[in-house]
Amino acid sequence: MLNVYLSGEIHTDWREEIIQLCKKEDLNIKFSSPVTNHDASDNCGVEILGNEEKNFWKDNKGAKINSIKTKKSIRDCDVVVVKFGEKYKQWNAAFDAGYASALNKSIVVIHNDENQHALKEVDASASAVAKDQYQVVRILKYILNGSL
Repeated sequence: MLNVYLSGEIHTDWREEIIQLCKKEDLNIKFSSPVTNHDASDNCGVEILGNEEKNFWKDNKGAKINSIKTKKSIRDCDVVVVKFGEKYKQWNAAFDAGYASALNKSIVVIHNDENQHALKEVDASASAVAKDQYQVVRILKYILNGSL
């Protein structure tokens, strides 16, 4: 079994696409991901630990709680897939890629051509840079089965 962590943008259903395509290929993969409910992710700190007057401390509490799940998931996985979306800048995804690289994890990055220059350092540490979810599934299939 391959353990794959799906990091990155949360505004599209790319994770579900990859999971369904892998099921269709009958690939033995266990997937994990961050909390993708934007409100829950942003507000978990103050919901659990109490309100903050300043947004900095609100965000700080939430980020620290979310980092527990993220760090464990990245440490436990074999491959990290990081998708950078078109509409928003995913600074947290770049951080996840850096953390995964520091742990010597295999990284597959997904982004469009317009973000190539901005993500050149992330791309340099990746094992592969894909343009879409289909390429990622083909990579995972190749890793598991050696088949194209």
